[in-house]
Amino acid sequence: MNELLKALQKIEERINYLIQIKDFTNWGNLFTFRDTCVTLKQNPYEYHEEQFRVEIRKLDESIRFLEERAEEQLTPMERVRIVRTVERFSLKDILENVYEDYTELGGQDEANIDPAMVCAKATIVRRINNKPYTATVMVIGQETGHGEEFRNGGSCKPEGNEKALRYMKVAETEGIPIHFYVFTPGSFPTEEYPGAAQQIARNIYAMTKLRVPMVSLISEGGSGGAEAIGLSDFRLMCSHGYYSVISPEGAAAIEGRIREGQKVPKELIEVCADRLKLTARDNRSLGTIDAIVKEPQLGARHDDFAFFAQIRSEITRATDKVVLSAKSFKAFRDWENKRRKKKTERKDLAVDIPWDLNKDEQRRLLTLRSEKYRAMAMVGFGGHPDSTETFFKQFQEKSEKVYYNLRYDVLKNSHKQVKKVLRDFSGEGSVMIKRLSTPLNTVKDLFAKSDLIKGPPLRIIYNRTAPVTHQSHDPLEIKDVYTSPLANEDRTVSCPNSHKSGCKDLWIPDLYSEYGGVCENCGHHFPLEYKWYLHNIFDTDSIFFFANDITSNNPLGYTGFDDRLLDSKNKTGRNAGNLTFLANVMNIKIVVSMLYQDFRSGTVGAAEGEKFVQACELATRKKRPLLSYVHTTGGIRIQEGTLGVTQMPKCTMAVREYIDAGGLYIVVYDNNSYAGPVASFLGCSPYQFAIRSSRIGFAGPRVIRETTGINIPPDYHSARNALKRGHIQGIWDRRDFRRNLYKSLMTMGSHNLYYR
Repeated sequence: MNELLKALQKIEERINYLIQIKDFTNWGNLFTFRDTCVTLKQNPYEYHEEQFRVEIRKLDESIRFLEERAEEQLTPMERVRIVRTVERFSLKDILENVYEDYTELGGQDEANIDPAMVCAKATIVRRINNKPYTATVMVIGQETGHGEEFRNGGSCKPEGNEKALRYMKVAETEGIPIHFYVFTPGSFPTEEYPGAAQQIARNIYAMTKLRVPMVSLISEGGSGGAEAIGLSDFRLMCSHGYYSVISPEGAAAIEGRIREGQKVPKELIEVCADRLKLTARDNRSLGTIDAIVKEPQLGARHDDFAFFAQIRSEITRATDKVVLSAKSFKAFRDWENKRRKKKTERKDLAVDIPWDLNKDEQRRLLTLRSEKYRAMAMVGFGGHPDSTETFFKQFQEKSEKVYYNLRYDVLKNSHKQVKKVLRDFSGEGSVMIKRLSTPLNTVKDLFAKSDLIKGPPLRIIYNRTAPVTHQSHDPLEIKDVYTSPLANEDRTVSCPNSHKSGCKDLWIPDLYSEYGGVCENCGHHFPLEYKWYLHNIFDTDSIFFFANDITSNNPLGYTGFDDRLLDSKNKTGRNAGNLTFLANVMNIKIVVSMLYQDFRSGTVGAAEGEKFVQACELATRKKRPLLSYVHTTGGIRIQEGTLGVTQMPKCTMAVREYIDAGGLYIVVYDNNSYAGPVASFLGCSPYQFAIRSSRIGFAGPRVIRETTGINIPPDYHSARNALKRGHIQGIWDRRDFRRNLYKSLMTMGSHNLYYR
């Protein structure tokens, strides 16, 4: 009877699991089956043993039928619920069952820097021709904890992501592969140093060029939190997992314009989960992951030991694949790839290939990683050139690269070397001449003294007074070549700081013309349209737009988004929310990327990311500074799903290569700048500034309040607080934008820039 009671307990657990997946509804008459289990448990001895066995068999068959039916009809939201159940496997389960041994680094359990992030040095056994080979790896991932409150459900604080970065660098120093495991609904939204957005940006920036093989497995991938450890050479995803730009509940709140405190309709959450294309199959078709790890029916749980054996096989095979692609033995790589394509042969390696890489292999690894992310999300936008235009563009880019390398790397550097030699020679020559002439000068001084005794020499006084000229206009001052249309209103407006600074009401024609949108008393900056900056910051008639054909699309077929995109295009007369152009500042040629408010609140999708990447590539070829001016950004565009999320590593990869090539990358924030862009390709800049009165952060006040339950102060995201935390390097007055930008161009950056 005890065995039958244990079997009954298992059936009840399966019923409760199904009820969770079905969101506690009576799908398939589950509540009745659960009541039957309770009745049998309470009165087991009222049945004969055989009769009890028959009842259990009936229950088992019924639940098995429901499980098979549920698996066949799983919706995206049900997959999200599978990932969130307490029965789901976690990183701790993987460490215990996939790896032979491990040592946790950075503290254990609640006595930890951030228990939500686990870093461990682990050993894993690879079987090659039935022989075991032990390899050492670094394991980094989020631990959900399943009931352990100190784990925070896998939502890492900035210090947790900083810990992950520290041990990534340890793995790089030791030359061992890194296995990432993504189990997070998103990062904990706090701006206190090191700051959620800034730390994620640092992680992604470092991961672009880590010189070791990196493989990741995604179970629950929530937006920026996933990207903090998600960039890798090969990305696996569990078949019942999800990887998304935002949670379905968050998307539903935005789409339904749900006010704070109101309940989001379940039906809308289900619809948004479907629209976001967050399943493994969706992500595989979009190219945001490389392979899917098949899970058992209704998802793997913490005691699915066969699944852990499969993870071991898949993770080692993926690491082998990455290492093999970078190895120097090209003939062996070709033979191995051909062997794997034959279905009759095993996919595992036939010979032992060590996972360490020499310098040439590391360079090849980084090249392949760069190519991988450069090609990502290319299906997410329109305006691709045809084959003829592509050929011409490639020819033009190669010609420009040769020309500018010859001009600035060869000829200019040679000229610098010659000048240096002449300067050094003249310095040494002057010292030698001085030594030879010293005795002669001594004799000369003796004769001069004798002349002084005879009388003073005739002194001629010249008139050195220069004619007085009137000072010309300062070319670095903002010129009134463009006046905001806001200045046309004949009324006054109150300054937001009038209650504490005593500001008088401002007459709008003066505020938006002569004052440049700045309160003359307290310096508060009122928002201005992006066109004001185009006309007043850069030299007159110096702007030349490029990549205009790249068009924002609706790659996921998100319902209703085509009409909203069309409205934005008609409103602005432009195809995307990122303006890329060449411009001059006091005749210094620069490349500019501008995210602006008017097009979908400056959100970043595949088109905006591609334009940014092209700006980086152009600035690299022409050896010009790159300015990223953020008029406004609302983050990653949720309607593009993970095609939008992948712009974080894609754009960071591009800007890292630009900076490594000696480029000067300057970021200036204005108005409201939040979320994914700040946590990646903007936040990684060494030179970040903000216009006064702007707001910078990872998540807005409402998201922080709903996620953490904390009411933040009104100035939490202010530029002043960002400066205190070290996230930006300075605060600029809008009226001094041009002057400060010119000063930055002249005092920052490497010698590789064309004008150095």
